[in-house]
Amino acid sequence: MGSEIVPAVMPAAFIGHGSPMNALELNRYTQAWRAFGRAVPRPRAILVVSAHWYIGATAVTAMPRPRTIHDFYGFPQELFDVRYPAPGLPELAEEISDVVHPTWVGADVDSWGIDHGTWSVLTHAFPDADIPVVQLSINALKGLDYHLDLGARLAPLRERGVLVVTSGNVVHNLRGVNPRLVDEGFDWARRFDEAAKEVMLGEPTEAATLDAHRDFGLAVPTPDHFIPLLYLAGLAGAAGNGSEVLVDGYAYGSLSMTAYTVGLSCRTEAPLAGAPALPTEVPLDSSNI
Repeated sequence: MGSEIVPAVMPAAFIGHGSPMNALELNRYTQAWRAFGRAVPRPRAILVVSAHWYIGATAVTAMPRPRTIHDFYGFPQELFDVRYPAPGLPELAEEISDVVHPTWVGADVDSWGIDHGTWSVLTHAFPDADIPVVQLSINALKGLDYHLDLGARLAPLRERGVLVVTSGNVVHNLRGVNPRLVDEGFDWARRFDEAAKEVMLGEPTEAATLDAHRDFGLAVPTPDHFIPLLYLAGLAGAAGNGSEVLVDGYAYGSLSMTAYTVGLSCRTEAPLAGAPALPTEVPLDSSNI
């Protein structure tokens, strides 16, 4: 998994996680997540901003043994059997509160855990589940600039051995999903994803202005999966540079699988096939992928 020596500054990443089925698949996206995990020096802890903890407050998990949450329905039993038994790190909640001050952050000791936006990625990147994992909620009551700023405020954690991973999808429109278009993107999805890419590679501090793009309404009908990108953009801006593409592509016409890194160049071997096929019985709503 890389050196045991914590570097001066840990990398950070945004992962387009797509379908929960990726947890069980070896494809070009999960292959890239595995390559990322191998390239990262072993962190002291992993802080994850997941699209699937979207609540009316800013909070961090602060329990010693976070539970694995299966926050979806209609998928095969094999997916519900997945467990990611990583320990928590309750003391990290206080560190986070200190670095983002005066922004208030609550400590969640029993309501959440590790959701599928987190474990579907980490089960590939860090399969041993032996690194402490803490989640930061997305405050649904705040605007895009709040999240971009909060991402920048998290930057000192990277100097303390904390790997920041944000998990969502730049384009995430489940009403537009066509399960037959497994590895394709609609024109509007491609336009918005490419616009986001230009910003992330060049001027990440401008990421919150993407809401002015003509395809924003189609690409981001709800903000939950887009906002994690802003946290990485804030971190990239705090570092004074852009990000790099880890892997990109499309799924089901209306999802982007693009992933970015900050502070780490990571290349994979010859790519495998793309996104997994969706089980026919899976209901497509905003909470399920």
